[in-house]
Amino acid sequence: MSPLEHRVQGFHNDKVPADWPAISDAEIAWLRGCFPQLEGDARVSWHSPRPLSAAAIVQTGSGPVFLKRHHRSVRTAACLMEEHRFIAHLAGAGVPVVRVLHDRDGVSALEQGDWTWELHAVGEGIDLYRDAPSWTPLVDLDQARDAGRMLAMLHRASADYRAPQRSTHLLVARDDLIRSSDPIAMLERDLAERPALAAYLQRQSWHRDLRQSVLPWHAGMAERLQAEPRLWAHNDWHASNLLWRHEGGRMVVDTVFDFGLASPTSALFDLATAIERNAIAWLSLEQGAQAVHAGTALALLDGYREVLPLPAPRVHLLADLLPLVHVDFALSEVEYFHGVTGSSANADAAYHGFLLGHAQWLASRDGRALLDALHAAA
Repeated sequence: MSPLEHRVQGFHNDKVPADWPAISDAEIAWLRGCFPQLEGDARVSWHSPRPLSAAAIVQTGSGPVFLKRHHRSVRTAACLMEEHRFIAHLAGAGVPVVRVLHDRDGVSALEQGDWTWELHAVGEGIDLYRDAPSWTPLVDLDQARDAGRMLAMLHRASADYRAPQRSTHLLVARDDLIRSSDPIAMLERDLAERPALAAYLQRQSWHRDLRQSVLPWHAGMAERLQAEPRLWAHNDWHASNLLWRHEGGRMVVDTVFDFGLASPTSALFDLATAIERNAIAWLSLEQGAQAVHAGTALALLDGYREVLPLPAPRVHLLADLLPLVHVDFALSEVEYFHGVTGSSANADAAYHGFLLGHAQWLASRDGRALLDALHAAA
């Protein structure tokens, strides 16, 4: 596949030219000398349509593997191994996660030139949502309930995992700003170490924008989150990051993958993110009330509570977190598009449509209806 042929998912549920070239045969030939799993006749059978990195399924003599390439400005080998150590902990605790593969030196991530590489086994299960954009709602309530159960099992396994905060802000979900008593002051301090984000925000009336669209949701949040323990979490719990299997006439989660956004946040942050990712048709808000899938949100919550109890005050906190869970990640996307890919259009979409737009929509009648349904479930 040539770079001109490689297209990925865009912001508007369209196909756009990829920022990163497709993984090539020449690259696989070089990697064959590093990863024994690529020995012999290895060829790409599928290129991922996800836009923020390049990834492919590679067919080898011993079966398929999943190869992923990042730009080193986004992920160094050391940064990738932060994810890999978390995955290994979950695997050791019995969570069905994809297996990270190691090179001939026993290392799970390696750097070469401008790129950082990782290799995974292909997970067990059916990739039902492989081609679904990340904002596609999960409308099957049985699947939503089982996804909630699996998320709770992951949190139970993560409870004794201890590791520092991620070494990057880029394309990682955090809750630092929403835990802060003064998010604007904290962001101003952070900008000294995030020049690309600082450069973009200089073009915006960002203090005013955050005060109007985001901070009304933040009133009292810092105090309420003091009792919410830090927990390493997946932070991107969408149906397309799960593999499925048939069981008793329905589909259940078989394997969990894609820990690229993982970091220490909290259980409620992760569950609220799951609701945001799966219960709102962000790419089709013109549908009005039909863009809201309250049943999906409640099924995720019900499945979660089958494994881990959530008393009423925490359910109310979950609902109140929903308009804020995207804030750190939206800013990281602005930073990525402005500083790494140089796309002003995508940076503007991340700022106006994602950072501000999601918070604004949840203040609408349809957004409030979803929040009310969650509060009522307490």
